Parts: sequence; C-alpha cells; structure tokens
Amino acid sequence: MTLDRRTGATSLGRFPDLLGHLRAHDVLVVNETRVLPARLFAVRPETGGKVELLLIRPGQGGAWWAMARPGKALKPGRTLDVSPTGETLEVRAVEGALYSIALSDQTTDWNTVLEHAGHVPLPPYIKRTDTAEDKKRYQTVYARVPGAVAAPTAGLHFTPELLEQALARGVSLTKVVLHVGPGTFKPVTVEDPRAHELDAEWYSIPEEAAAALKNAREHGGRIIAVGTTVTRTLETGAAALTRAQRDAGDVVLPGEGWTAKLITPPHDFLAVDALVTNFHLPKSSLLFLVSALAGRENLLAAYDRAITEGFRFYSYGDAMFVGQEEM
Repeated sequence: MTLDRRTGATSLGRFPDLLGHLRAHDVLVVNETRVLPARLFAVRPETGGKVELLLIRPGQGGAWWAMARPGKALKPGRTLDVSPTGETLEVRAVEGALYSIALSDQTTDWNTVLEHAGHVPLPPYIKRTDTAEDKKRYQTVYARVPGAVAAPTAGLHFTPELLEQALARGVSLTKVVLHVGPGTFKPVTVEDPRAHELDAEWYSIPEEAAAALKNAREHGGRIIAVGTTVTRTLETGAAALTRAQRDAGDVVLPGEGWTAKLITPPHDFLAVDALVTNFHLPKSSLLFLVSALAGRENLLAAYDRAITEGFRFYSYGDAMFVGQEEM
C-alpha cells in the first residue's frame, strides 16, 4: 500500500511497484543489523526446571545481559545447563528484570553456543517455535552487523534484484545500524504516549551515510527510511546537529552511541521524508511513529483499508510506503 502523507490518498499494488514511486537522487536508508539466534533454552541442574533466556546485549567480562522466563529463582551464583548442548552458564548479577549470564567454561565462546543451541527470537505474537526457514527469512538480504534480537522487518521485503533495479533508476542506497532490542515490542500503556519509555538501543551512522544524505538533499532527492529503526536512527542523528551544521546543509551527525528516541505526534521530521514500513500492532511505539509522519487520520483510514483488503500485519506481513509524490 502507498499512502500520500499530504493528501491521505492510498493505492494498492505489489512490493516491486515501489520502484514506480522512487526517482533519481532519492536515497534509500537501510538498517544492516543482523539478528542473533539469541533465544536459549536451559535447565536448572538442581531441580530440572526449564528456563528460557533471551540475550539482550553484551556485558562486562564476557557476560551477556539477558531476560529470563521464569527468572524468580535465578540468584547470583546459580547455574544453568544449556539445552541440548550442555554448556554451563552462571548467573553473575541481577538488575531489575535483567540477568548477567556468563559461560562457566572460558574456553567456550558465545558464538559457538548460539550457533549450536540458539533459536531465532521470533516476536512473542508468533505463536510457534522457530524453524530452520526462519534463520534465513528473519534476516534482511543486507544484514551484516550482528547484534539485534529482532529484525528490522520493513527490510525483509527487499531482494538483491529489487535493490539493483532501484540503483539503475538513479536511487542511491546507504546503510546505518540500530541493534533492535525487545523494547520494540513493549506496548504503550500510559495515557499520554509521549510518556512512554523506550529501551536504549545501540546505533551507528557512518560518515559515508551522512555524506550521502547531504548529497541527496542538495540534489532535490528524498531521504527514504526503510523501517522505523532507521527513522529513529536518522532523527537521533539530526537532533544532534548544531544550528551551524544544519545551515551548512548537514542532515545528520555521524557517530555511534545509544538512543531511546521516541517519536510521537506531533514531530518535526528533520531527516526523514518518506518511510517504508510494515503494518504495526495497536498501542505500539511503532504505530505512533508512523502516525507522526503520515498524520493520524490518514493512517487510521489506511489501516481500515488494509483490514478490508486482507493485508497481513506485523513482522511477516505486508508493507506500506508513506511519502509524497510531489515535494
């Protein structure tokens, strides 16, 4: 589906029809994070109780911070045996709902454990176990930098051939990184969505990406974010600019760090002109972000049509292009 953010008009097609909405000097910005097989199943050796772990981010001394279910009995010093490979994990610390987990055998590395025992961390609303097919399907074709526990799913629609066709039309492609965390699925439960708290996620905007965005703007092209993760990354980089840098034509500040950027209506988009995205869960920060770009009434009407037309929602669902045909 395409949605004109100015008029609210929608049109239907297949994803390759996106090419017809792109023009020379536009730049597609993609998130080249790679999803880790970050879900582990383990057993408490003293009781035989089963524990599910979701690794979130690296910690100190070779440990990882993880979510655990159930986690009530996981005190510092307790051990877990990974299923089915048998490596022993030790709980080092507990902070809130997160557990610092380390490998007891220092000759073993996490990459080996995840390769042989890790599972694809499918979103919680997918009510099935992961399959071998998910290991391929839950990665974008340009995924390169390991670190995410969820896919930037807008990018799942692209094929190498489609990207080549876009480049042949004079569209450029540039890459950033945002390692998607589990907070992307955290529902908005507060009355004022601006009070919703996102978990911080690590991002990187390379120098060449910042230069590509500046070049696109100088030549009248649009900056098209492939996904909400790219949108938050670029808007984080744009907000970091000084007035002098903006006056010089810079669009984003290159660099890396942690961002908990929350975008809700109204929002003055400094970097992003258009967006490729999936259809999102209600009461989600992702839906509020798209609403800020498309306009609330425009988006609600588009979602009503998507439901009527039988569009598929969420991670393995269909796509929407939010933009303006004329700028």
